[in-house]
Amino acid sequence: MTDINDKSMIPENGKGEEKERSAELARLAISSLEDKKAEDVRVIDIGGVSVLADYFIIASGNNRAQVQAMADEVEQRLGRAGAVPRQIEGYQAGNWVLMDFGDVIIHIFDAQNRLFYDLERIWKDGTQIEPEQL
Repeated sequence: MTDINDKSMIPENGKGEEKERSAELARLAISSLEDKKAEDVRVIDIGGVSVLADYFIIASGNNRAQVQAMADEVEQRLGRAGAVPRQIEGYQAGNWVLMDFGDVIIHIFDAQNRLFYDLERIWKDGTQIEPEQL
């Protein structure tokens, strides 16, 4: 029986189109974060080391209100592009908001929690890329 979620069954050209759509959503998310003055925006390409997603985007805000404003902007702009979040966690607390858009997962932290969780270290096997190179 074939698993309909098995990405290995997608033809090579489908994988390229899927990766380009992920990159497009990632660029849109980065633009949204930057519009709300996100700090230290990082992109990690985890597609080669995990089936979770193609990209992690990590950004910091200075306070709860800014973190929530960044999350709101990302959700609105990606929503207008047709992307629906699978899940959003941590919005109310506003110290770490996780936004799962399938192949793009966005982490928005306050400074203290970003240092504590250090996702860049945990996902060091992924490839860090400059947002401009996406």
